[in-house]
Amino acid sequence: MQLAFETALALRAIRSNGLRSVLTVLIIAVGIMALVGILTAFEILKTNVTESFSSLGANSFQIAPTAVKKKRSAGSRRGGQRIAEARPIRYDEARAFKERFSGAGLVGISFTASRSAVAQFNGVKSNPNITKTGVEEAYFAITDTRLLAGRTFSAAELANGSYVCILGFAVARKLSPQKPMEVLDRAVLINNVNYRVVGIADEQGGSMRMSADNLILVPLENARMLHGTAQSNYLISVAAQTPQARDFLAEEAEGQMRVIRKLHIDEAPNFGIQSNESMMKTLMQVLGYLLAAAVVVASITLLGSVIGLMNIMLVSVAERTREIGVSKALGAKASTIRRQFLLESVLIGAMGGVLGALLGVGVGNLLGLSFGSGFVAPWLWMGLGILLCIIAGIISGIYPAIKASRLNPITALRYE
Repeated sequence: MQLAFETALALRAIRSNGLRSVLTVLIIAVGIMALVGILTAFEILKTNVTESFSSLGANSFQIAPTAVKKKRSAGSRRGGQRIAEARPIRYDEARAFKERFSGAGLVGISFTASRSAVAQFNGVKSNPNITKTGVEEAYFAITDTRLLAGRTFSAAELANGSYVCILGFAVARKLSPQKPMEVLDRAVLINNVNYRVVGIADEQGGSMRMSADNLILVPLENARMLHGTAQSNYLISVAAQTPQARDFLAEEAEGQMRVIRKLHIDEAPNFGIQSNESMMKTLMQVLGYLLAAAVVVASITLLGSVIGLMNIMLVSVAERTREIGVSKALGAKASTIRRQFLLESVLIGAMGGVLGALLGVGVGNLLGLSFGSGFVAPWLWMGLGILLCIIAGIISGIYPAIKASRLNPITALRYE
């Protein structure tokens, strides 16, 4: 009963200083909104990264070129080592690997012909942000790419480098917003070159997998013919039958590539074996560093909110000095005055926390819209954020509450 009465008094005091209370709540809300928003966005990113790499399969890996460190010559003025440019994997090397690889796995070669391709159909033109990739038949099984309509490339089309293509769902929807299936078996212009659409890939959803819906697949030989150069790099993908066999195949693949690229036994490899699992761990580690930095920034903002709330509570004590004197003269105990001011600070902190948590979840989920993710409500972080605001209210209100409870009633009654 006593607590309910004191809470009512605290709420009345907050309402009587409406503008100041609103500003204080907003200051706290901004701090907690940054914290909860960042944590919500992190949860969305983590979910999308996990789903993206899971869709690629835990039993596959890729072989890509890497830069190596080389010792400087003895006559060089600068000692130490230098970083040599990564030597691309040429087509003949990729083809030799596929022919020699004896492991029980599926091998595919792909080539990114362009990352800024433009598609055009019936007068509708896409943005120059489409990835045009040359692929083999194995690409579809290794990357788990399913077709919504149409078919994959025939053996003759792959061998002859025919002008046929498979559109990602986002490309088909861009070219024909009302009826994406309308482009099937029709001619489209890709960088002013005519291609016949033989298939449309199923929608990948909110994946971070290299814009999986915003790509165009063409036969590898066709991509080589139009875009291939001596410096073109070819990606080799290998899929094992089981995740357990992946490491064994990766060791065999490394040995084969060392032979193909004519590396001596004491030379560092100028290529890397990249598994989806290792890439996911690396990306999650980077996201963790970004999260830590963002939490530090948000914590500083929250600390500023604590200082601001304490200052406002001290101003409130100074403005209500005469009111405190009247209360003490009528018999109010110091503990009652202390609880009242402390309760005001806690209520302001709690209101700011609730508002900030709700705004933070909304801001964080704005990121999910770009990935097509569902709504995410991190209840743990929301609860923790509100708890932090209540603690901030307690810390901010302790000193003003003690100061108010120690006022001399006679001096307080004379205060103007």
